[in-house]
Amino acid sequence: MGTISNDPPPTLIQDLKITTQNVSLIFPSRKTERKKSMFLSNIDKVLNFPVETVHFFPSHEDFPPHVAAEKLKTALSELLVPYDFLAGRLRSNPETGRLEIDCNSAGIGFAVASSDYALDDVGDLVYPNPAFGQLICKSVDSLEQDDQPLCIVQVTSFKCGGFAMGIVTSHVTFDGLSFKIFLDNLAAVAAEKPLAVTPCNDRLLLAARSPPSVTFPHHELDKFQDSNPPVIDATSEALDFKVFRLTSEDIASLKEKAKASAIGSHVSDARITGFNVVTALVWHCKALSWDNKESNLDRVSTLLYAVNIRPRLIPPLPMSYTGNAVLTAYARATCKEIDEAPFSRLVELVTEGAKRMTDEYARSAIDWGEIYQGFPNGEFLVSSWWKLGFDEVEYPWGRPKYSCPVVFQRKDIILFFPDIDDNNGVNVLVSLPSKEMSKFKTLFHKYLA
Repeated sequence: MGTISNDPPPTLIQDLKITTQNVSLIFPSRKTERKKSMFLSNIDKVLNFPVETVHFFPSHEDFPPHVAAEKLKTALSELLVPYDFLAGRLRSNPETGRLEIDCNSAGIGFAVASSDYALDDVGDLVYPNPAFGQLICKSVDSLEQDDQPLCIVQVTSFKCGGFAMGIVTSHVTFDGLSFKIFLDNLAAVAAEKPLAVTPCNDRLLLAARSPPSVTFPHHELDKFQDSNPPVIDATSEALDFKVFRLTSEDIASLKEKAKASAIGSHVSDARITGFNVVTALVWHCKALSWDNKESNLDRVSTLLYAVNIRPRLIPPLPMSYTGNAVLTAYARATCKEIDEAPFSRLVELVTEGAKRMTDEYARSAIDWGEIYQGFPNGEFLVSSWWKLGFDEVEYPWGRPKYSCPVVFQRKDIILFFPDIDDNNGVNVLVSLPSKEMSKFKTLFHKYLA
């Protein structure tokens, strides 16, 4: 049960031999009527870093790359009307000092490039190849640093007629769910259809209360030690990198394992989901692989993961809300409990994190961010791209062959990716120092046996 990609595939290309033909700006197709700036919530403002995704498409007779690129360019210009903030620029409000978006219609970036390879030459698209970063245009060189777009799209053609659409956005613009809706709308407009979903751009829906009221202890949050937020970057520590692949059969077995040990417990079958059982397994392996001379079974391990708060608020937030509407849930336990508890107990602890996320808890966390400068804090974060559905978007030239973020190795983030062949399978991407990885691998196999 469960397989591991120990090393990069033998056909992994480390240089995609990219040539950039053109970089330009795309502006809204017509003038937009909006007040000059967009408020950013306390969730948005701490996510001021880029998110890079790549979407691979096989060749299509009616839509060669240059035709698809023109379709995308036109569609993006149309989308910048309902998504007018995306054509703006980040700035600090001169009166309050608060981060906001200046909705100045300054445009987004658009690059056209080509690779000397065919798409099949690239190899395993699921394996996070650092070379995928070459499919992203990270900046528009003709613009100053403080005038860089919030979104840049690069279309890269391959020799076979396939192409990749690489997109970088500032995380302040979208969370995973709203970015999926953006892609659905992009596909619809490219097909000359109406918007799939009308976006809700009112970020004030997640404004802090006045006065702010923190009514819960927030163990998942920690104050900055100085005035500057931490930067998302790769560690200087040498890390091993492995992909742990769980099939749909593996996940079904984990669910049965949880149900079998849940008799007499408080965890219901409804809580024994694929995400919860895989997260419980990963938590067990990560917590017990900790390599520290002072480590012992009394050490408390804190797992973090994101929860969509749209349906949890009262009244519910529109599902079309474009901003970041996810908060960090947590689960805590001693390593002794993680080691000795039945699997159902670990699943129960994971589910309690999401169950804790009520309207009042979410509002309390948002208010916490109004009072303090802080960031999610725990042993590690599970970042799940598993069920976002980027590869289910129907473009005029078909669905992507595969969609994934560009990965940077961090030992405090474990990623869940969808599988390219098994719709209900998942790929767990883990980066750890060699000794810890060896323990993680042993625990992973032992737990699945």
